[in-house]
Amino acid sequence: MPREGLCDTAPAMTVLLQTAPAPSAVPIGIAAKPSLVGLTRARLAEALAGVGVGDKELRMRVGQVWHWIYVRGARQFDDMTNVSKALRQLLDAHFTLALPEVTSEQISKDGTRKWLMRMPSTGPHDRGAEIECVYIPETDRGTLCVSSQVGCTLTCTFCHTGTQKLVRNLEASEIVAQVMVARRYLNDFQSAATMRDGARAVSNIVFMGMGEPLYNLQNVRDAIHVMTDQEGLQLSRRKITVSTSGVVPQIEALGAETGAMLAISLHATNDALRDELVPLNKKYPIKALLDACRAYPGLSNARRITFEYVMLKGVNDSLAEARALVRLLSGIPAKINLIPFNPWPGSRYVCSDWEQIETFSEYIFNAGYSSPVRTPRGRDILAACGQLKSETEKMRARARLMLEESLVANLD
Repeated sequence: MPREGLCDTAPAMTVLLQTAPAPSAVPIGIAAKPSLVGLTRARLAEALAGVGVGDKELRMRVGQVWHWIYVRGARQFDDMTNVSKALRQLLDAHFTLALPEVTSEQISKDGTRKWLMRMPSTGPHDRGAEIECVYIPETDRGTLCVSSQVGCTLTCTFCHTGTQKLVRNLEASEIVAQVMVARRYLNDFQSAATMRDGARAVSNIVFMGMGEPLYNLQNVRDAIHVMTDQEGLQLSRRKITVSTSGVVPQIEALGAETGAMLAISLHATNDALRDELVPLNKKYPIKALLDACRAYPGLSNARRITFEYVMLKGVNDSLAEARALVRLLSGIPAKINLIPFNPWPGSRYVCSDWEQIETFSEYIFNAGYSSPVRTPRGRDILAACGQLKSETEKMRARARLMLEESLVANLD
């Protein structure tokens, strides 16, 4: 039975927090000069035109600056050697190439990295909102889990992020900036000397961090366009997955406007239970959600929808639920991603036993669906699925100790 990994319910708690030195970058903070990093082509053109770049040369100059930002990862305008000195001085006078300030980097024993980033201030009463972004290295890919909002409007009862109130949507540039930070920390830009075309450290993007992406669709769409520009970050649309808890009216637009892969945070096979686990279900019940999935643009066996299903002991993990899940998804090209519950301080749920997860997965697999079990990654640094929560709300030492004790208890 193929699967992505076992339910490692209690990774060794000997992992230590590591704080790596940040690559040289100027924190944005309350900046007098805005950063050009993360802008779409249209907004970059507006910025250059706004400081006097003429119409006749605007397209060429945008292409040059775009290349230096997104392919080479330039850190200062003087790096742009094929741009005239006069233009470099003009750009330096009005803009920066700053990235969000990384206030901490945590590195798990399994190689997972979590960055806490402070976004630029939006005004005199804003210290700069904080979000979390997670990098998960694997043998055949490197996946970056990005956030689309600061906090979350949803209150899914099994999700730590859902306990933090929504602060605001992230701008498209702030979403793209998360990719830029990861590439800078991982030295993942093309070298000016080699211009290598080899495998990227960041090859896949999942919108599974903080926030509900479809409540910020315009900025998510614009960010995906920047990420998939083949003269820039060069990511494949088929390697970008947007996960939603079920904002039904926006699902079709997501597919039509981005071509991204779709993931549905399902977690239950009936409305009564899903109303409890994912309260958004009261507004958009399962039937409406699955009807939208069947109509998703580009849906095929080659472009299946991923249905995420967190395994909660005694709640949704029975064999009867597995049978109901197979019936529910009948006719939809689908992959069912089973997620062992990742504990967090104060959560009332427990991860299903591995034997039960295996039984559940085997039934789904024998029914003809891919049913990988997602390997828990970065649990020790609260970087696993459902654990992200900005340190805008600091975790106390006692809460972290409670988490460690709950993980150890799962071994017994």
